[in-house]
Amino acid sequence: MTAASRTATPLIAVDIGNSATKVGWFGPESAAANQPSTSLPQPLLVRDFPTGQVPPAELLAELPVAAVRWRVASVNREGERQLAEWVQARRPDDDYRRLTFRDLPLTVAVDFPDRVGVDRLAAAVGANVLREPARAAIVIGAGTAVTVDLVTADGAFAGGTILAGFRMQAEALFGRADLLPLALLAPQDEPPPVLGKNTEAAIRSGLFWGAVGAVREIATRLSAGLDPSPQIFVTGGDLTRLAPLVGEHTRYVPNLVLAGVALAGRSA
Repeated sequence: MTAASRTATPLIAVDIGNSATKVGWFGPESAAANQPSTSLPQPLLVRDFPTGQVPPAELLAELPVAAVRWRVASVNREGERQLAEWVQARRPDDDYRRLTFRDLPLTVAVDFPDRVGVDRLAAAVGANVLREPARAAIVIGAGTAVTVDLVTADGAFAGGTILAGFRMQAEALFGRADLLPLALLAPQDEPPPVLGKNTEAAIRSGLFWGAVGAVREIATRLSAGLDPSPQIFVTGGDLTRLAPLVGEHTRYVPNLVLAGVALAGRSA
């Protein structure tokens, strides 16, 4: 596919996580190569469904009749296999591609670049567009896991940390402790009181405020010695309420991974 045909073809960006798969529609103008380098592509429409399930029938009905490009960031091999088969069976003329770190406009300065979750790298690609020149960035994401990553002032992905996400922690407590109930946090829930007045409330408090404390501490340590201090970007539904508690100038950016995939789609 030529560069001209790429920019003229609508792009479907996909973020396949271990729990959910998110699909974003980007029109030709959203991912065009002639857009300013400071412009973060915005999806025209976003849909999601549980990873491991067949995409819903509504998704197929909403796709354009003409061929589109699929660019996929996946951390779940079975979920990606199922999606690839689904696209091939129902839209054989579409251009489908699973991205690797080599497809991203990003220097990956870690020991094993091929082992880093492509979702983390795609979020870093988006952060490189948003951050101020010559200023590092910290990118915090949440799904099955919570990740806190550093993008250097010259735009390289330098690594980071991975913590268990809210649901994983809650299920671990429920599965390993005989008398503890399963207590979950929904993204739209208000921050729970620190002082839990019952067991479920105490678990929710531990999940949420434990994540706040962990992310704050990691961000502080990643920022140590950096001048100016890094900008902080937060993405992922589970962290909507957490973002303003991490730092005064923390910015919540929805669909940062999808935007990074769309940016990679300008050339991949």
